[in-house]
Amino acid sequence: MREYKNQAELNEAIGQSYQKFIAEFQNIPEELRDKRIPEVDKTPTEMLAYQLGWLTLVLSWEREEQAGKEVITPTAEYKWNNLGGLYHSFYQQFGNQTLKQQEQEVNVLLDEMYGWIAKLTSQELFESGQRKWATTKAQWPLWKWIHINTVAPFTNFRPKIRKWKKLVL
Repeated sequence: MREYKNQAELNEAIGQSYQKFIAEFQNIPEELRDKRIPEVDKTPTEMLAYQLGWLTLVLSWEREEQAGKEVITPTAEYKWNNLGGLYHSFYQQFGNQTLKQQEQEVNVLLDEMYGWIAKLTSQELFESGQRKWATTKAQWPLWKWIHINTVAPFTNFRPKIRKWKKLVL
């Protein structure tokens, strides 16, 4: 996993991986957004819903902690050993939108993410233990939580959407 030197470098990595990922959706007809094929484990809508879910969660954890609330990760309804159930909830929550609506919502959430990252101090971003919600057994610094929920899935889902397009379009 890539390490970042500062906030700008992390924001740039998020932006570059997202632009490559989202560009793959430009020629997908809306009527095929839910088309499931055995060779790819997610539909185009599910890939975007997954991203919407994780972006929403990470930003909500931060908002809740800053408001003095106790944060339960990943959610009060889902534990770390039931991520499949959590993903299904993302598909239900965000999967009824059009691809364009999903893209617009991801853009809004990424703008919020970029703003949050820019406001973090280097200590907050790069040292472990800076947030209660980020003190799971992994003891990751915030940059790693952000990377795992932005850069990594944008990068990992790009070949999946390309394969889906090759087989469906």
